[in-house]
Amino acid sequence: MKNAKLLSALLIAQTFTLLLYTAWAFTNEGANLFSTFFANIQAMGWSGQFNADFTCYLLLSGLWIMWRNQFTRSSVLLAMLASIIGILFFAPYLLYLITKENGNLKRVFIGNH
Repeated sequence: MKNAKLLSALLIAQTFTLLLYTAWAFTNEGANLFSTFFANIQAMGWSGQFNADFTCYLLLSGLWIMWRNQFTRSSVLLAMLASIIGILFFAPYLLYLITKENGNLKRVFIGNH
């Protein structure tokens, strides 16, 4: 249970930090995320490498969500949200699972497998 509380605290901190950062970026640069994101990848520099690597993590998190939920239709929708929104979806989703599974991290991460 202690580990679940520590993980929950980290997830809450990540969510609020990213919400603030996202609001700041949106205020200063507008909703121009995807063109900037893909332009960095096309430039073949370090920021593009980071974006490509991050995309792999996002896709992997979506795949994990589908696997954990046994590839149901709803899991595909959840996976798409995680793959697009990132930690702003994924952290609250994990918090929901921690609550649902009463802090049992094994059940959080493997579900009914």
